[in-house]
Order: sequence, then structure tokens, then C-alpha cells
Amino acid sequence: MALKGNLRDFSTTQLLNLIHLARKTGCLTVRTSSEAARLYFRDGKLIHAHTANHDGHLATMLVKAGKLTNEQAQKIMARPEGRNDVQLGMLLIKAGHVSREDIIQSVRRYMLDIVYTLFGWYDGEFEFTPDALPSADRILIPVNLEQVILEGSRRLQEHERLQDELPDLDHTALRFTNGADARLRAVNLTVEEWRVISFVSPRNTIRVIAQANNMDDFQVRKVVYGLIQAGIVELVRPTGQMAALGVPGEFGAEKPPAIKRSLIERLINRIKRI
Repeated sequence: MALKGNLRDFSTTQLLNLIHLARKTGCLTVRTSSEAARLYFRDGKLIHAHTANHDGHLATMLVKAGKLTNEQAQKIMARPEGRNDVQLGMLLIKAGHVSREDIIQSVRRYMLDIVYTLFGWYDGEFEFTPDALPSADRILIPVNLEQVILEGSRRLQEHERLQDELPDLDHTALRFTNGADARLRAVNLTVEEWRVISFVSPRNTIRVIAQANNMDDFQVRKVVYGLIQAGIVELVRPTGQMAALGVPGEFGAEKPPAIKRSLIERLINRIKRI
């Protein structure tokens, strides 16, 4: 018999704990008024996940991880073998486009991003269907739920704090502070922080920056908050017409001001080779 209920009465943390402790196998479907997600488990471990907006195919996961471009993914999905994740993975590895580790990490990150998002859902219908599994052509990566629950709870607390600091991503932009050049030379930033910096402009909202870098709300808030605390950027209202969503050289998101561009472009070129 399927387990049904509402997240108001039974939270994501409680659901995952139940599945983990009871070593359940099946599919957990969670729906809100605007979103839906499906998580698959085997013997209490997460093995696959997808949302209503993203089908969970390997090509989609590799695009999100930055291992394939949208154009490459569309061409791949048009081929007969492109719909079978196992066959597609073997073809991509054989062609040298990705490694086996690239695929494992991309699938794992894709699943975890979905699960961590669910920790922020407080209202929605859920249903657990025992013994339901994804189709045989999917690549399944077992993930221990104990660590997922701990990390999800930590992220939820941090997300609530960051949401208070940066509540509106759609109507807030960034610009460099005075002396940002010197601070950039003096600090050691992560690859994600440099990628955000490559889009710093009053014409790019934080939402645009996040989507251009395949970041969720939690990730971009965390990076932007760190850059603000380091005195590198500051919050401003967007100016002019907001830039189109995209990545450098491919769409219309605006690059940093020219006065900062020389230093930053050298660093971004280095990042592209990582």
C-alpha cells in the first residue's frame, strides 16, 4: 500500500529517515502547486531522481554539470541511442567527450541538487510507491541517505540565513567595489566564485548570474554573500534592460566593467581550462 500525505505533516527529513531506516525500495513522488519531483530508492539508498521540468536523462545531467553544451545535448538526444543513458554514456566515454568519473559525479550532483531542494518545500503532496524503480536504461548511482539528511538539514539552516541576507534575486544586481582589483589579487577564490565574478555587472541580476552558471538559489546566494563579505562586490538595483540569460560568448549576459576586465578575463580563461 502506498504511503501518502502532505509535507505540512511529514517533512522531507522525516520521509528520508523512514526510507533509510526501513531500507525501502520504491519511488517517492512530491508535488507542489508549481513543481514536482520523483526520487527512486533501493534498499534505503537514493539511486535516481528527476523533476517535472528536467527529465533526468544523462545528457541533461551533463549539461547542468558543464560537461556538454546545450547544442551538443540536443544533437545527442536526436539520435536513437541518445535516449538510452547506458548506451549514451558508453558512446561519450569512447569518443573522449567525458570520463567515467565525469558521468558518476554529474549524475550524483544532479540527484543531490534535487533532494536538497526538497528540504525547502514545506507544503506539498507526497506518495511513496513500493518497489517502483526507474527504467532499465537509466544510470543508477547509490547514495547513502544518512549523509544526505545531515547535509540537507545543514543547508536548510544556512539557506534560511542567506535568504534573509539576499531575499530578492530577480531585482538585485552586483557591481565591483572600489579597490576590488587589489582584493581579488589578495584572496583565494573558488572556481564557482570566479565564474560568478565573470558576470558581475549592474545589468545582470543575481538570478541571471545563477542561471548562466547552472547554480540553484542556495549556491548563488552562498557565493554572492561570500563576495560581499570579502568586500569585492556590493548590491545594486539593475540598470537599463536586464541582460539576456547566457554564458560568455554564447548569449547576452554582460561582462564586468572594462576597468576590471583585464585581471578577471585572465582568471576566467584559466578557469575555462579546468
